[in-house]
Amino acid sequence: MAFARIARTGLRRTGGTFGSYSCEGDVFLCEGSTNRRSPLPSLQNAKAGRDFSYISSIRKFNRMSMQSRGIRVTPQYQSATAERIVEESESEYDEPMYPGLEATKPGDKPRVVVLGTGWAACRFMKGLDTRIYDVVCISPRNHMVFTPLLASTCVGTLEFRSVAEPVNRIQSALATSPNSYFYMASCFGIDTDMHEVYCETFSNGGLPRDPYQFKVAYDKLVIAAGAEPLTFGINGVKEHAFFLREVNHAQEIRKKLLLNLMLSENPGISEEEKERLLHCVVIGGGPTGVEFSGELSDFIKRDVQDRYTHVKDYVKVTLIEASEILSSFDVGLRQYATNHLTKSGVSLMRGVVKEVHSKKIILSDETNVPYGLLVWSTGVGPSQFVKSLDLPKAPGGRIGIDEWLRVPSVEDVFALGDCAGFLENSGRPVLPALAQVAERQGKFLVKLLNKIGKKDGGKAFSATDIPLGDPFVYKHLGSMASVGRYKALVDLRQSKVHSLSTVVPVKFGAFMWPLALCLSYMQNPDCTTAISLTVLSSPLLVNFTLSSTDEIFGLSLAGCKRRISCWVC
Repeated sequence: MAFARIARTGLRRTGGTFGSYSCEGDVFLCEGSTNRRSPLPSLQNAKAGRDFSYISSIRKFNRMSMQSRGIRVTPQYQSATAERIVEESESEYDEPMYPGLEATKPGDKPRVVVLGTGWAACRFMKGLDTRIYDVVCISPRNHMVFTPLLASTCVGTLEFRSVAEPVNRIQSALATSPNSYFYMASCFGIDTDMHEVYCETFSNGGLPRDPYQFKVAYDKLVIAAGAEPLTFGINGVKEHAFFLREVNHAQEIRKKLLLNLMLSENPGISEEEKERLLHCVVIGGGPTGVEFSGELSDFIKRDVQDRYTHVKDYVKVTLIEASEILSSFDVGLRQYATNHLTKSGVSLMRGVVKEVHSKKIILSDETNVPYGLLVWSTGVGPSQFVKSLDLPKAPGGRIGIDEWLRVPSVEDVFALGDCAGFLENSGRPVLPALAQVAERQGKFLVKLLNKIGKKDGGKAFSATDIPLGDPFVYKHLGSMASVGRYKALVDLRQSKVHSLSTVVPVKFGAFMWPLALCLSYMQNPDCTTAISLTVLSSPLLVNFTLSSTDEIFGLSLAGCKRRISCWVC
């Protein structure tokens, strides 16, 4: 690192000025073709006499001889003690190679910095008026993941590209506008007084200096950094279990599943080892765990039976939950899911995981469960980045926000999605970590910022003559979960006054999400829905005609009528 520092500060030599001399005795210097003895002793002589008093003369000696030796002298050069070399090397390493983006100047468009590329961040960026704002997105992921269909990619029902959308397609200004950027980096700090975020590059060694740090100044900051899987501090979870939050998680699960299938056919594998390799264990009975278990069951019946006939009878799926699966759904739907998964060959087990080892998990009652593939889906919690921020915190460790999604006590900072929650004194309920919530918050905030920007509202709505409008209110449009074998559950309970719970065994394919939209909008007072049932022997064809002025998940229904047909088994 010291050599890199010398190279950067300009210490260099001209060619052909150094001779090649032995350093057995005292040090020799070269001036053209004339040799002269240095007044400094050699290292061996100095060590022998324990005399290091000559060090103080280095500066004077260097000043006299550097020019004649072809070396350009660094201004204000000081004694080169070991402590100083280390100190300078470390300080210059910490100095960012690229200073990043400085604060905007008067007359420039305000800069909105968005941390994250999840549902909230992408919905916000999609609607942001880039005629008013410049946008900078910072995230270690350059795409948005359609998480509801992520489980299907693990077994090949869908390709990975089908659930990933590049952010520059969601907001084209990131690729086309001269002052809008996407930075593949992780944010590790925020200075709310200086209006700056501090980032570290994210790559796999492709940069000349990896990683390095930089800063980005902001006028408005939107924190939508998401959440991390909850492990509850259980030993071995992070080391041995797979999560299902990203596309690369699904790729690793698929790779591990296929590898175990192939290894189990090798000669010399015992019966016990085959059973372990082909035992897929899912921890967590929420929508993600249930959907993944259903997809695995379909994969076993559809593909394993045909392609791995030698080991097809060894493949098992076990779903472990502390209480009851799909606890947020109606009791009738939970019972339907339980019966359906059991008929599909999924073993349901109640228990609490105590420890996770490389080949087995230990439950709280000391039951040992061997496994070949372990998928962990027990919910999400605040990330280490969110925990480290010196910002108001809501219950559960999320970033505290008010009714307009602002972070109190700081200017120009907003928080959305899984990383944000209403402050306890706001009287608002704790919202679930759902894509539906995040998408709605992103839509609300972008409308607010666009309105403020058009009216020149200045910093953080500080202009008192601009009304903020109604605060954010979340209305649940329903929940949905697939359970395998082309069946899905839809829970449309809206309130205690008017509730509707429906078991919809849908043959979904490409029509699953249009049906979810239809059923959700049935309860929306802003939407007029006409439903007609036509019996075509079996199955039924259900026709939905929608007319709305709203949009959800990026599907615009404004000013038009759409007729959507879904097959119902």
